Amino acid sequence: MNEKIIKTHGSIHRIRKMSGFSFLILRTAHRLIQCVLEPEKCEIFSPDGRPWKEALKEEMCIRMEALEVAEPRSRTGWELHPVRIRILSVPAEAMPVVIHGKEIPASLETILDNRPLTLRNERERAVFRIQDALVRGFTEFLQQQDFVQVHTPKLVSQGAEGGANIFRLDYFGKEAYLAQSPQFYKQMMVGVYERVFEIGPVFRAEKHDTARHLNEYTSVDLEMGYIEGFEELCRMEEAMIRHALEGLKAICKEELDLLQVRIPRVEAIPFIRFHEAKEQVAKRYHRPIREKDDLDPEEEKLLCRLIGEETGSEFVFVTHYPTAKRPFYAMEDEKEPQVTKSFDLLFRGLEVTTGGQRIHTYADQLAKMKARGMDPAHFESYLMIHKAGMPPHGGLGMGLERFTARLLELDNVRRACLFPRDIHRLIP
Repeated sequence: MNEKIIKTHGSIHRIRKMSGFSFLILRTAHRLIQCVLEPEKCEIFSPDGRPWKEALKEEMCIRMEALEVAEPRSRTGWELHPVRIRILSVPAEAMPVVIHGKEIPASLETILDNRPLTLRNERERAVFRIQDALVRGFTEFLQQQDFVQVHTPKLVSQGAEGGANIFRLDYFGKEAYLAQSPQFYKQMMVGVYERVFEIGPVFRAEKHDTARHLNEYTSVDLEMGYIEGFEELCRMEEAMIRHALEGLKAICKEELDLLQVRIPRVEAIPFIRFHEAKEQVAKRYHRPIREKDDLDPEEEKLLCRLIGEETGSEFVFVTHYPTAKRPFYAMEDEKEPQVTKSFDLLFRGLEVTTGGQRIHTYADQLAKMKARGMDPAHFESYLMIHKAGMPPHGGLGMGLERFTARLLELDNVRRACLFPRDIHRLIP
């Protein structure tokens, strides 16, 4: 490679002083760049344009003119030899955590307490480059499939799923809630566009303190009309995930290599009915069935292991969940009304998606509400679409942070959330 002068900017990620020169690692928006700084060959200027007489410091923001020189031992295959540096800002104090290593030598709590700074670590920020690329891949795929992107309210008068796990707030003297999901609104929009999606925040006031729960997370929601059955939703999600993961390989090769990500095969994801899943796990792993209407976390892990051993898939759709554990808008199976036309997608031992077919006729929806002791008057704007006529439809919601965490095999979903909100954390 012939030497040439380039202009760039970034922050000084690390400085290692050697005899007569220093290795300087420049952190740019996309990568870390190795620089060889020889003081006698480089002019350095302060923010006011005067010559800088002091030592450079880590986390200084700088502009640089440098020679690009071939260096096969460098990760990029080249390095920079600065000839002019202008300092843009000088940090007021030293970093409270060490961020320039491969790993941050601190607990998760310390990492999250210092999140605005620890995100500057190469591995930490790679997580969210990958997450961004996933969102781009999901969006691209859905728009290719004629889905319209919508943006629904996060301040609502009713929770989509009811119960106690909703955040209440005062809205000009009226009681309001933070949206648990865009469920009602995306169903409404099926009557307008037929296919819609939204990627946005949802809120759950659940007092969980586990490695898998957040009180605010990003949900990848879609809803589609004129379906023949909920299986169409499963295959749509399967294709969406396949598309996004293929795109990752092109967009995030450096990040995938850095984190040693195992990209799963997404072929024909297998299906298993809920009760069959419970029975097979109990039989294979000699454990009693305790919770009859849901899968507990250990069962999810064991079921994924079982399916992996039998089919090679790291995904599995669990279908026909009991009516008692699904929301009032879930459609029941005509042949088995005790179960619903619904599903969860499990990925590497964790539920990442919940979806299913919805009740679309007014009479059926009204009957189910009354059977559950619900007051239809509280859902007047929602029932408006059923009165006016709706096609058979259904949808799903995927937890973006959970999906990212399982893809990257992170030990806690908080590691896949920029600024987590849980029962203990409201800052930063």
